[in-house]
Amino acid sequence: MSDFSVGLFNDSFPPMIDGVAQTVKNYATFLTQKNCEVTVVTPDYRGVEDHYPFEVCRYPSLPATARIGYRVGVPFGPETLLKLRAKHFDIMHIHSPFASSVLVKNINRNPRVPVILTYHTRFDLDLQKRLPNNTMRKVASKFLLSNVKAADEIWVVTSGCGKTLRDIGYDGPYRVMENGTDFVRGKASAEQITALRETYRLYEDVPVFLFVGRMMWYKNIRLILDTLSILHNNGMDFRAFFVGDGYDLPEIKKYTEQLQLQNKTLFTGPLYDREQLRVFYSITDLFLFPSTYDTCGIVVKEAAACDCPSLLVEDSCASEGAVHGENAFLARENPASCASVVMKAVADRTALKAVGINAGKTLYLSWSEAVDHAYTRYEEILGR
Repeated sequence: MSDFSVGLFNDSFPPMIDGVAQTVKNYATFLTQKNCEVTVVTPDYRGVEDHYPFEVCRYPSLPATARIGYRVGVPFGPETLLKLRAKHFDIMHIHSPFASSVLVKNINRNPRVPVILTYHTRFDLDLQKRLPNNTMRKVASKFLLSNVKAADEIWVVTSGCGKTLRDIGYDGPYRVMENGTDFVRGKASAEQITALRETYRLYEDVPVFLFVGRMMWYKNIRLILDTLSILHNNGMDFRAFFVGDGYDLPEIKKYTEQLQLQNKTLFTGPLYDREQLRVFYSITDLFLFPSTYDTCGIVVKEAAACDCPSLLVEDSCASEGAVHGENAFLARENPASCASVVMKAVADRTALKAVGINAGKTLYLSWSEAVDHAYTRYEEILGR
């Protein structure tokens, strides 16, 4: 007998790799371990087979543009609605205020159940970048806001994320519920680290930098490359790994060559093996994540799990909880500032490692603990 039935709704899920898809996967995993009956509801992808300890209910979808890179769910099919209404969820938790929100509205009939919506990202910026004119942006913004307001309770992943919610016109209450990481504390094994170093011919005295995420310019990748160019022009030897895939990858590689960084940078593509990704964090001296787009930055927690310090933009959402020189390195959002901070950081490798250890102690949050908080709130909402 399960504790209660939870529907997790999101517009992306593996094989799509992004922070919110991984969030939903981990919610489902740890809620299942807590004896909840969990169903993930998400658009379908051709040829995908789901093998999880929880149910994945996929509904029809259409391809979006290459730049967006996602499939768009069609939340109106009678078969989908009937199947989901028969689930009799005790609580429904939305992680995307678009197709997922429309689907929940269509299935949440008498008896109506509580609906939570977690606001994860800068959807306002997404609309500005992806819609061609102001009229369409205004319509989409109203649609977004109406979906947010339709939920019974709003969660945000950081305080800064709450501020972005205000920017779209939401004036109601919200609750900060942090995301975690599925990495356990600690670096990869010495054997794994040695093997990866040998594969890429990495020497102990050469700093290693890392970026993990979608290969899109809005992740501030140009800032990373311009920073690396300053380091290169100042005679610093280093190796920089870029892990991920995305629409802008060809342009990013081209820009890397224009800066003459191709001999010091390596693009691995996406890494689906989480243990292999842990090894990359474990060999890294400094994780480069100057994104001002991301409202949380789960990758910062992944790096912290491996005692790897991060370079972050001061006052960004990703920098919440970070203290310069103690558990992270903070810079202004320009190449000169970032390069200066990086050069000072790697000049003292002993101090650099100490900052990484403090990151593990203060910035790390496991998904087990994060979902514990969510589970407790579910119980409060259900009056249990």
